[in-house]
Amino acid sequence: MTPQTPPAGSADRPDLAAMFAPLSRALIEAERPVLAAHGLTMWGYAVLLRLEDEPFRTQSALAESIGADKTRLIPILDALQQDGLIRRAPDPRDRRVRLLSLTPEGRARRDATQAAIQAGEERLLARLPEGDRAALLRALQALGPLLAEEQDATRVDPDA
Repeated sequence: MTPQTPPAGSADRPDLAAMFAPLSRALIEAERPVLAAHGLTMWGYAVLLRLEDEPFRTQSALAESIGADKTRLIPILDALQQDGLIRRAPDPRDRRVRLLSLTPEGRARRDATQAAIQAGEERLLARLPEGDRAALLRALQALGPLLAEEQDATRVDPDA
């Protein structure tokens, strides 16, 4: 523990959520005009970010992976498909299932949007000393999967 880091459970340090919430809201607000300029919504962008080279087997699996309600995801997928950004193809093994994948246009739009968002983030990150910036990025990349693992471990199976 460094002298600048208060001990866990200390009143000298705000809770993580209290620190992240205002930052998260500000980052989301900064993204809105960038997304609009690229013809995307937040949820549409989340879908494009999640779809990579391997197609998703079901819309339900995609919804769960991005934390969206599967019934609300349908119109988002419809709009992305209509704009030519994603493909929904029948699964040859089960024609009731739709495989979801990016089109080349979807990949290009995702990449251009992400580059514009990250350019704005770079202006913010540039205010930090290089060592702090690198440590922050490493910590954020490590914490997401750790929290997901913890949530999975404590999730109650309703069918059990």
